[in-house]
Amino acid sequence: MASNKKPRIKYAALRRFLAVVLITLLGVFLLIFLLRTNSISSSVSGPEDEEEVSEGSKLNVNHSHYRQILNLPKQNKLSIRLEKLNQLPPRNIDLYPNLAKDHIPIVLYVHNRPQYLQVVVQSLSQVVGISETLLIVSHDGYFEKMNKIVEGINFCQVKQIFAPYSPHVFSNSFPGISPADCKEKDDPRIEHCEGNPDQYGNHRSPKIVSLKHHWWWMMNTVWDGLEETRGHSGHILFIEEDHFIFPNAYRSLQLLTALKPKKCPDCYAVNLAPCDVNSRGEGWESLIAERMGNVGYAFNHTVWRKIHRKATEFCSFDEYNWDITMWATVFPSFGLPVYTLRGPRTSAVHFGKCGLHQGQGERGSCIDNGSVKLDIEDIDKVVNIKPEWGVHMYKKQAGYQAGFKGWGGWGDKRDRELCLGFAYMYHLHDYPSPSATS
Repeated sequence: MASNKKPRIKYAALRRFLAVVLITLLGVFLLIFLLRTNSISSSVSGPEDEEEVSEGSKLNVNHSHYRQILNLPKQNKLSIRLEKLNQLPPRNIDLYPNLAKDHIPIVLYVHNRPQYLQVVVQSLSQVVGISETLLIVSHDGYFEKMNKIVEGINFCQVKQIFAPYSPHVFSNSFPGISPADCKEKDDPRIEHCEGNPDQYGNHRSPKIVSLKHHWWWMMNTVWDGLEETRGHSGHILFIEEDHFIFPNAYRSLQLLTALKPKKCPDCYAVNLAPCDVNSRGEGWESLIAERMGNVGYAFNHTVWRKIHRKATEFCSFDEYNWDITMWATVFPSFGLPVYTLRGPRTSAVHFGKCGLHQGQGERGSCIDNGSVKLDIEDIDKVVNIKPEWGVHMYKKQAGYQAGFKGWGGWGDKRDRELCLGFAYMYHLHDYPSPSATS
């Protein structure tokens, strides 16, 4: 009997040993998987595959279905991968587990100017209250240097999203450069090429049209697509990679949004900076109401719905700049002047010295020595707005108005249809006939 028990004991011990080894290996594999998932860099540069977006996702439950309905371009591997990355949760939740109840999300939209982005991120790190809110960084395509800078942010919750239909993602097909595309002033009948010229006879430039595409895709995704913000009814602040943000910006923003309903009920938005990008403000003891600017602007979901209802106007206007399109066609269509409320001193400064479409060329940095020298006075480090102040309104201001026909660059029917497709990614039941943009 004793001789029969020994093999059984040895066999049982072997089974326990193998079970421990198996559990350990599974734990190691799970750890590797989690590390790869949390690193956007490794996700983009890893082995290529054609996996579809998970159907369990709340963001794009049936992506192939809506892509077919909206006639969106066929995605390549990078485009699919970026769309999957957009569904990752924010980082730094372990450091900042709870957002403030009244927080105002900040959206920073970037292109490919890493020297600029370094400056903006550094300025944001000094903003009072930044740890209370969510920072969303929207990328126009994927650029490793830009991604690395954002991955280094540790002063608040941060979520990255990447425009999956950016022209920068498609190297040999629309919306990037297609071999069959007309160039410059080509005549399609003679050159047998594809494309529609703008009002000045010029054909599309992918790196130029990407500016308007990215802004419109971002707006629709932030307001109507992202789980983190689609239910947000309050204000959202939008800044760009060449906007230096002052330490008092966030607290000033909170105060302005609280004062707006009483001080300027007809104002659509609040701004951190004057509409004139060269101005630092009047320095008066008064709030200012003026035309909406493009530096540090914030509006709520109600205003977004008004903008979204003008999707056809936005997408069909022959102008490659999103802000000029808004000033010249969307805002005038509201019927009344579109005012914004701001303080008499700026809380954000536009410091860009080169255009977005220049990016990183052979000459390298667009910033002298890769840094920006701005004198920030002590008064700009704290809230310098008084609730008891009145409002000075600028009723007539220079700038783009209704009737301006646009600078062109947006004449191709494919760009207009892609733009309209972005507007209805999350509203398929409202999608109009594509002929509306013809």
